[in-house]
Amino acid sequence: MRSIWKGALTFGLVNVPVKVYAATEDHDVSLHQVHAADGGRIRYQRRCEVCGEVVAYRDIDRAYDDGDRTVVLTDDDLKSLPSERSREIEVVEFVPTDQVDPITFDRAYFLEPDSASPKSYALLRETLERSDRTAIVRFSLRQKTRLAALRVRKGVLMLQTLLWADEVRAADFPSLEDPVKISDKELELSASLVESYSSDFDPEAFVDEYQQELRTLIQAKLEKGDAVDTEVTFGADEEKGGEVIDLMEALRASVERSRAARSGKKSDDAADDADAEEKETKPKKRSKKAS
Repeated sequence: MRSIWKGALTFGLVNVPVKVYAATEDHDVSLHQVHAADGGRIRYQRRCEVCGEVVAYRDIDRAYDDGDRTVVLTDDDLKSLPSERSREIEVVEFVPTDQVDPITFDRAYFLEPDSASPKSYALLRETLERSDRTAIVRFSLRQKTRLAALRVRKGVLMLQTLLWADEVRAADFPSLEDPVKISDKELELSASLVESYSSDFDPEAFVDEYQQELRTLIQAKLEKGDAVDTEVTFGADEEKGGEVIDLMEALRASVERSRAARSGKKSDDAADDADAEEKETKPKKRSKKAS
C-alpha cells in the first residue's frame, strides 16, 4: 500500500508520528462509455466557456460563485489556510464506543507508526483497547477539515472519518407516528423467525455476485470474438498534462494504418497501374499553336 498522508497523532503531551493509508478499495469492474454504432470511446473534455479551448488539469483552479460574482481560489490560496497547513491528528476527547452512531461513519484509513520506536503508537493502541472507548479526533486531509473516530482493528489503529451532524438527514416519517397494535403471538413468531436465521457474521462468506457475473460475461464475449480493436476504436490516451487529443484524428489515423497493414504494397501497386492506364487512354489536348 502507498501512504496518502503523513502527520502525528497528538493527545496531551503524547506525540505519535503516523502514516495514513486508505483501508478500503473498490473492486467494481471499470467500464467506459462508447458509441453504440461503432464502439468508439466517448471522452469528456474540460473546455473553457470563455475562450473555447480545452484546458489541462494543471491549469484549472477552483472558484466560488455567489450568484453575482465569482471568486477564484488558487492552490496557493487553499494551502495558505491554517487548517490545511496542519499535519496533526488532534485527539479531542475519548467517548464510550456505543455513543458513536454508525450512520456517521464515512471512509476508513489505517495508521502505521512512522518513527524508529513504535512505543507511543503501542501505548495509544493499548489504552484504547483497555478503556473500551473511541477517540474523537480532528485533522485536515485534501483541503477539508475532518472529524473522525480513532479505534483499534486487529491490532492496528484505524481512523474512520465521520459525517458532520448537519450532513445526516432527519428521518421524519409521519406514517410511523400512527399507533400499531402488535400481539404477543406475533412477537413470538417473529422472534422464532429471527432465531432460525441466527448465525455468526462472516464477511468472507458473502461475494459480489453482480461483479462475478459481469466478469464472466466479459470473458465469454472475449472468447467468442465479440470485441473490437482497442487501438482503432479508443484511440490514444490523454496527452501529457491532461489535454484531450482529437479523437476523430486518432480514429482516422488508426483506421488508415490498419487498412494499410492489411492491403500492404499490393494496394499501392494497383493504384499505380490504374494511374498509368488512365494516362494512356486519356487523349492529349492540342495546343493553340498547333491548331
